[in-house]
Amino acid sequence: MEIIYRQAQPSDAAQLLSYMKAIGGESDNLTFGADGIPFSVEQEAQFLEKLCNSSHSTILLALDGETIVGNGCIDGNGNPRFRHRRSLAISVRKAYWGNGIGSGLMERLIAFARGTGAEVISLEVRSDNDHAKALYRKFGFTSFGVFRKFFKLGEAYFDADYMNLYL
Repeated sequence: MEIIYRQAQPSDAAQLLSYMKAIGGESDNLTFGADGIPFSVEQEAQFLEKLCNSSHSTILLALDGETIVGNGCIDGNGNPRFRHRRSLAISVRKAYWGNGIGSGLMERLIAFARGTGAEVISLEVRSDNDHAKALYRKFGFTSFGVFRKFFKLGEAYFDADYMNLYL
């Protein structure tokens, strides 16, 4: 298996939406389920076009051949009071967990953020997602708070940890 990492392009919209539906059905650790995200292919393509032209945000894909097996997003805000901050989110197909793809995405996303002048990267992670938290700690993220009842699945609530990386 040789994983290729590259920036998502508008032409990836349909495949990326299919990927989101697939991973949404594989794990309850995401903010969406098996329905994926509520974008049309056209809306996703427009969103990706906007990110391709952004100086502070990007979506990276991890590909096994032509198949998306992971993705990561760094998102920033051009507001002068927040331009030093970025938000991070990553996901990896369940069949590919434990193969270093999350680390590959993290390395590239952190490097991208540094290159844009970011000083802080933030994320939220389900408090019981020990594997993800271990990955984030490996890259220097530290917890700074807990959002009680962040997720609600059926009648069950799950907390989320807030984590930051100071660059």
